Amino acid sequence: MESIKIFAPATVANVTCGFDVIGFAVDNPGDEVMVKLVNKPSVKINKIVGDKGRLPLDPSKNTVGIPIINFLEHIGSDQGCEITLYKKMPLGSGLGSSASSAVAGVFAINELMGNPLKREELLPFAMEGERLACGSAHADNVGPSLYGGFVLIRSYDPLDVIKLPTPENLYCTIIHPHIEVETKDARNILRKQLLLKDAIIQWGNVAGLVSGLYTSDYDLIGRSMQDVIVEPTRAILIPGFYAVKNSALQAGAIGAGISGSGPSIFALSKDEKTARRAGENMQVIFSGLAIGSEVYISKVNPLGPLIMD
Repeated sequence: MESIKIFAPATVANVTCGFDVIGFAVDNPGDEVMVKLVNKPSVKINKIVGDKGRLPLDPSKNTVGIPIINFLEHIGSDQGCEITLYKKMPLGSGLGSSASSAVAGVFAINELMGNPLKREELLPFAMEGERLACGSAHADNVGPSLYGGFVLIRSYDPLDVIKLPTPENLYCTIIHPHIEVETKDARNILRKQLLLKDAIIQWGNVAGLVSGLYTSDYDLIGRSMQDVIVEPTRAILIPGFYAVKNSALQAGAIGAGISGSGPSIFALSKDEKTARRAGENMQVIFSGLAIGSEVYISKVNPLGPLIMD
């Protein structure tokens, strides 16, 4: 096999109370990456489609390029390749755009090289793409994009990532308003110190969320989706956030919150009909604020990257 095209899913990170430790993958949207082996020892990005010229073609400065470069160095190969990146989601959307590109790239080159590494061994390479994108090698986007489903990052040192179960009928609504929030900015505004009482509330909610996923207890999942640490600060970056969130809950969603660092907002529901109604309600609020938006409805993606025909 000389070339391959990979789809890697977008992700919802943090999942309200699970800042930097919980995320999940969705069916739509996601990025696509084409990688072709060449007979010269260099990694080259030929073209990026859909970024409006905003992303660098230098592979050492691009989230799809650096994981591939590091992977080839790690396995001791001087194999060269050419990359075409198809950006299928907005930049700075809070949907793990950089993570999706990184995962698709390293998954593709591993396939082309005969799978010398197991899937879980690809995670650190994808995390380096995240470090390049936002200055922090966090795994709550690349983890679910690579593994599929819900993922818990129990520890970063040493890296310990656990795939969690997903209730069968859990649907996700994502609305992406046409505003941009830079991940670095969203991190810089966070509090550096926490009150012990807030930390205790957050720990309880994280434990409740994980327990709800294991037992398919939708009500427990919903009442655990409370963030008293990050959401109150980041909400100020998203016009109408609380009105949009409340509109999803009024439609019957079990919980809602900021996707990643925003500005996208997600909601979880017990069925597709409710998920679609939540999306309609959320879009009405943004329209009233003269803010355009896209809505994505899907189940949680259980598979991660897919080889495309």
